[in-house]
Amino acid sequence: MTNVAITDALLPEFDHEMAVTRRLLERVPEADLAWKPHDKSMSLGGLATHLSNLPTWAEQITQQTELDMDSIPPEARPKVPANRVGLLEMFDRNVAAARSRLAAMSDGEYLAAWTFKKGGRIVFTLPRIAALRGFLMNHSIHHRGQLSVYLRLRNVALPAIYGPSADEG
Repeated sequence: MTNVAITDALLPEFDHEMAVTRRLLERVPEADLAWKPHDKSMSLGGLATHLSNLPTWAEQITQQTELDMDSIPPEARPKVPANRVGLLEMFDRNVAAARSRLAAMSDGEYLAAWTFKKGGRIVFTLPRIAALRGFLMNHSIHHRGQLSVYLRLRNVALPAIYGPSADEG
């Protein structure tokens, strides 16, 4: 049996999931960026912006040993772009930077511990690979699912994601 580097196993999945996410972001209607399905929900533009910025977690996780969410100042949080072009540029830039970080990692770096904190309290400590899969991949997939519901509620045709959609075979 041949050993496969973690990077060699992770990057194809990353590339696939980010391409699927981009196809969904390409359909975000500019006229509906402020729309919310419920008062407690994020706006469509806020959700799309959050999804576009999730790849930045790769830098946090690969370059640091821990992150305390309360240490991120509000002004550092991304602003909703004015249009779809700005949203896609942000996403593409963040994906390229994340991919570069992931490609440069050794197996030892992937297996090193990374700690997530909130207000100084440890929420969890996991190997970096697990934190990356959780925050970068699973978190993106979760919010992509939310975005697909938002788009459906706005009567936007959905792309095929893991198989045909009602709009695309």
